[in-house]
Amino acid sequence: MIIKELFSNLAILVSLLFLYSQITKQKPLNRQSSLKRKITIGIVGGIFGNILMHYSIHIGDIIIDLRHIPIMILAFYGGAIPAFISMLLIIIGRLFYGINLASFLAIALIFSSTIGAVFFSYVTLSTKNKIILTLSWNNFVFTIFAIYLINDWNILFVLIPTYCIISYLGGFIGFYVINHLRSIQLLFEKYRDESTIDGLTGLNNYRNFDKLFNSLINQVTVKEEKLSLLYIDIDFFKKINDRYGHLKGDEILKSLGEILQKCTKSYDVVSRNGGEEFTVLLLDCPLEKAKEIAENIRKTVEEFPFYALEEKIHLTVSIGIACYNETTLKAVDIIDDADRALYYAKNSGRNKVCIANQFTEK
Repeated sequence: MIIKELFSNLAILVSLLFLYSQITKQKPLNRQSSLKRKITIGIVGGIFGNILMHYSIHIGDIIIDLRHIPIMILAFYGGAIPAFISMLLIIIGRLFYGINLASFLAIALIFSSTIGAVFFSYVTLSTKNKIILTLSWNNFVFTIFAIYLINDWNILFVLIPTYCIISYLGGFIGFYVINHLRSIQLLFEKYRDESTIDGLTGLNNYRNFDKLFNSLINQVTVKEEKLSLLYIDIDFFKKINDRYGHLKGDEILKSLGEILQKCTKSYDVVSRNGGEEFTVLLLDCPLEKAKEIAENIRKTVEEFPFYALEEKIHLTVSIGIACYNETTLKAVDIIDDADRALYYAKNSGRNKVCIANQFTEK
């Protein structure tokens, strides 16, 4: 009977932890989480603890459960606030089962376990050792209270070892499951970021640029706003790679990405579209302002001290500009128009800014 109830409790615990991972998959709980999030997850942990308390394991007339496991997990990942909120909800839930000496000892046990979990979560030890200490503390306190409450040593010789085994087993399984689920979450977030972010520069990649561009052209067409696009290409970048190597070339690409971000506003869309080609979508930006920004980028790059093998590199960029609805009447065409302007800039001397359908040099 005990084995059957134990497996049922472990299955419930794993199911609850999986549900928890789904609730927190967008923003996993950590010590830096907002107060609101810690309170919310603490409430979730309290509900889970009450569910585990409801499905207790019977040893004769005595019942034990795994209500302390959610508190320990919250203490380790979120600190004191979610752990104590979870504890308070579990205490309230315990009082619904009756108010007597056993309930007061159960409350004292869960309070002591929470104190221990919070304390050991801050100790400078390996995670494994902290988990062992936390569970051992909980089992030690349970042993003291059990001896105080139960005078029959025949029962205690069965109860205490059984509780300790169940507590250790539930604790290790709980922490293993939550660590595994959090690893999957972090891996998923990494892949999600990599699908939209250029791994070298941290800018938007072409896929995300295309997605944002399609969204913006619909917006500007409906609202009749202006949208400018800068198409940027590093002049003679192949020669730099050939002479100094691709690692130095990558450093230059990262530096250029930083320059583009500094020369534009936070809400503008800066992307690396591939190789040495970059784009900047300037939101609600007329042509004259786009020309000013493009020229500032060109000058900043020209004057920036790029170095390779302690040798200063003179780097320049060519920029093509298109603006809906000044140079281009259809918003969807500004990519092609900006690309043609860039092509003209590169084939008419480089290190210049050219405007679509005008090819006016700056």
